[in-house]
Amino acid sequence: MALSARLQLRQSQSLVMTPQLMQSIRLLQLTHVELDRFIDEEVERNPLLERVEQAPSEPEVAQADWSADDAAWSAGAMASRLDTSLENVFPDDPGRQERMAPDLAMQWKSLPAGSPAGDGFDMDDLAGAAITLRAHVDQQVALAFADPVERLIARELADMLDETGYLDGDPAEVAMRLGVPQRQVDKLLWACQGFEPVGIFARNLAECLSLQLAARDRLDPAMRALLGRLDLLARRDFASLRRICGVDEEDLLDMLAEIRNLDPKPGLAFAGGVADPVVPEVIVRAASDGSWAIELNPDTLPRVLVHQTYYAEVSRHAMAPDERQFLADCLQNANWLTRSLDQRARTIMKVATEIVRQQDAFLLHGIRHLRPLNLRMVADAIGMHESTVSRVTANKFMMTPRGVFELRFFFTSAIAAADGGDAHSAEAVRDRIRALIAAELPQDILSDDAIVDILRKEGIDIARRTVAKYREGMNIPSSVQRRREKRALAEAGR
Repeated sequence: MALSARLQLRQSQSLVMTPQLMQSIRLLQLTHVELDRFIDEEVERNPLLERVEQAPSEPEVAQADWSADDAAWSAGAMASRLDTSLENVFPDDPGRQERMAPDLAMQWKSLPAGSPAGDGFDMDDLAGAAITLRAHVDQQVALAFADPVERLIARELADMLDETGYLDGDPAEVAMRLGVPQRQVDKLLWACQGFEPVGIFARNLAECLSLQLAARDRLDPAMRALLGRLDLLARRDFASLRRICGVDEEDLLDMLAEIRNLDPKPGLAFAGGVADPVVPEVIVRAASDGSWAIELNPDTLPRVLVHQTYYAEVSRHAMAPDERQFLADCLQNANWLTRSLDQRARTIMKVATEIVRQQDAFLLHGIRHLRPLNLRMVADAIGMHESTVSRVTANKFMMTPRGVFELRFFFTSAIAAADGGDAHSAEAVRDRIRALIAAELPQDILSDDAIVDILRKEGIDIARRTVAKYREGMNIPSSVQRRREKRALAEAGR
């Protein structure tokens, strides 16, 4: 068999992930904070990109009319609103104030009161840095110990504190590492346990609570016995606790009330991180015609333009091929970014509009009317891939008349109806279980089987293990524990 070289022509189709396509996919799943950071990086790299600040204007609202032939929101109003040309800039953020950097405070303070730059300045705009738990403890160590060795040991113990204020480590390791007697370390640990907030440097929950009770002069023998059996308290075994502590029902309830007033994690008052407020990407309001008015939040819309004038001016003076290639690449990347941002906004609007259409009953009547919904149902309705809907709904929020919800909240699994009717949302079933347990009486505590019977009479076909799973997921104790607790509370109220 002879071997020879031949040329063959073949046609084939394949999906190629270009860098621009990968960028568009990445932009879909970014939150508005991550998107702002990404755009800032692109503006630094690309001289043709420009962030725009514009005077406030009235945002346009896309009216949601649920007729099948109405798609004006995606092709008409949204097109004019999301155009990124120089003539159609995103509306600015109404009421936005630029925060002044702390290092410029003295310069602003020195300006005359009537000067334009000084108008509207408020010292409340300067937020002081929150003190950390370690800094708070170091201040007390410096005041409590004069001996340098004792200060060193105390700071080593402070290094072992976790964010809740508990001692996360063995003091014997400190003694071994520093070459000091174990008794000296234990003595200093006892002294550190008197620092503020009371309860820090504790090695477990019982010790943390005992330190706080001792500071209030309430650590009597009965309370010590109670703290020694916190496992019985977690199981609501009040009969065993009364026997161990040697107290009656009323005294036990008083002791439990005191424990509830304690702080089991005193160090969290000095948590270093600051929680960012949730800013919804989509705003839903009731329209005058009975439908829902849906709009993208102007606070989350990036305002980026391609500086065409600057490109035309610079390109006339660019003579070298590498300079022209650099400008061409910058222009291409800038145009692609603006188109990607435009497409991102349109996609979010499409998904949000379909979610509102599907969950119209929830917006009108509450969580009991939340419909079962999954990604495929939304993807099929708007003609997109399921993975695209998944990226759009990741870490994004919607503000509705019933509150702010993550887009993923509206996607719940279905529980079949007992009579063969429409399925029920799992979130609505959880709310019904929570309401049944909240309304039960001390002498009539509902078991999981009893809850199943009630739900099946209401047309919800659910298994007992599902009820138990939902109940445990909501941190609701079992019927035995609820019976003990509610009977004790009822006897205390007599």
